[in-house]
Amino acid sequence: MALSLQEQLLQAGLANKKKAKQVRQQKHKQAKAKQNHNIEQTNESKIAAEQAVEQKKARDRELNKKAKAEAERKAVQAQIIQMINVNKQSRRVGDIACNFSDNNVIKRIFVDKKIHAQITQGQLAIVKLNDAYELIPMPVADKIAERDESYVLYRADILPEEKAKNSQDEDWYADYDIPDDLSW
Repeated sequence: MALSLQEQLLQAGLANKKKAKQVRQQKHKQAKAKQNHNIEQTNESKIAAEQAVEQKKARDRELNKKAKAEAERKAVQAQIIQMINVNKQSRRVGDIACNFSDNNVIKRIFVDKKIHAQITQGQLAIVKLNDAYELIPMPVADKIAERDESYVLYRADILPEEKAKNSQDEDWYADYDIPDDLSW
């Protein structure tokens, strides 16, 4: 039968009996303490390995979260593009200019009288798809704005802040009664 490493070292003269006996007693004490008192000896390499595993898991979770957010952003963008392509209105070029702003630059599309009326009444909205401008119905524009407002460039149903402020200033007299017997 093969000899243990300890016995081989003793036979080779690389270790003495006194040192071997001390090591054996220390191992026995540790095993007994662990059994009797449920005391675990700290193993630094085991702790370091566990910490490394936890760090790797945290890093993997972060990378997965970023990948999921990117995939979700791409899915929303694909949905918006599909909604625009499916619902865009055919635009007949006319002689009426419809002005709107795109990144603080005034842009203009020419439409006919019927489409211009629909745009100004709030039935159609102007959206940007790649570098082109399309006309879509207002309910679709609402759905697109829920996902990403940067695609919707012009909506007639939303008043600019200056117009809303002016209309509030003009209504200051609404609380006062107008006499019936006033003659001009």
